[in-house]
Amino acid sequence: MSERASPANTPTALAPWIGRQFQALAARPGHAFLLQGPSGMGQFELALALARAWLCEAPTAQGPCGQCPSCHAIDVHTHGDLCVLMPEVDMLELRWPLSEKAQADIDDKKRKPSKEIRVEALRDSLEFAQRTSGRGRGKVVLVYPAERMNHVTANALLKTLEEPVGDVRFVLATEAAHQLLPTIRSRCQGHTLAWPEEGEALAWLEGHGLSAADAQVLLRASGSRPEDALRAARAGRDAKRWRLLPKAVARGDASALADWSPAEAIDAMQKLCHDLLAQSAGGQPRFFEASDLPPAAPLHQLAAWWRELAGQLRTAEHPFNAGLMLEALVSRARTALHSGRAAT
Repeated sequence: MSERASPANTPTALAPWIGRQFQALAARPGHAFLLQGPSGMGQFELALALARAWLCEAPTAQGPCGQCPSCHAIDVHTHGDLCVLMPEVDMLELRWPLSEKAQADIDDKKRKPSKEIRVEALRDSLEFAQRTSGRGRGKVVLVYPAERMNHVTANALLKTLEEPVGDVRFVLATEAAHQLLPTIRSRCQGHTLAWPEEGEALAWLEGHGLSAADAQVLLRASGSRPEDALRAARAGRDAKRWRLLPKAVARGDASALADWSPAEAIDAMQKLCHDLLAQSAGGQPRFFEASDLPPAAPLHQLAAWWRELAGQLRTAEHPFNAGLMLEALVSRARTALHSGRAAT
């Protein structure tokens, strides 16, 4: 799973488009919510803001106070009435504590951190749901990304959603709602995250330290997803590097992807292929400027390349050799882009 930005701590720190959705959802009754939308839209940030509001000991009309012991406990990831269920790789990345046994197993190198939400963690959360609230404001179980539950984990959660216990509330957030069990979706109040206006997203990115040029290019590169653009910037991507990428790949320059993970590299290749396909069909590129693209290859070559990339994505998280995979990706891209035409 790709790196995620650290969650905001208060509604005032939320991106404006997330803050508006928070205000609409915070006072809504119900025991289970499902926040859905593409990556980079702020699902986790909105879910955590809702949990803060429900557990705050001195809530205001705008949401949680940000000052009470409950808000502080969430800030430092120690709230006894909040259970966060994420894959262990994300728990560690965002510094949420694992169970003692899970942490010990990983520390002792008995196994690697899980990329799925483990059924053991889900069972712990069900036991948590049956306990009495420690602070008297109820309990919250936050699940993100919910599509990372396997079949066993999802069925265990479903039983609790069907028969909620006491004063527990659930908030599930997902980037792939279609992968969830239909019965889970039907037990939750759904909310599809809204896309921000371009100007609002650019202002938010510039407020996080990006130059106007980098904000413009990286927002386009992310498909208008501001959080993905911010993560790209924090990973060392910038406007110049993104704009040079297509023609560097067309020359067979694998150094253009030197510090990219296989999944990131495949994502970039898919975006390049998408834009070339769009141009071939008379459309406009979405992720790159038209002037930054190499001459398009014949449509059948691009279609074949697209199918290969889709297949490679399935093994991107477990490549036999990441370096060789990156070289192979660039070599295949060069072959596709040079079919009968010289790259500039």
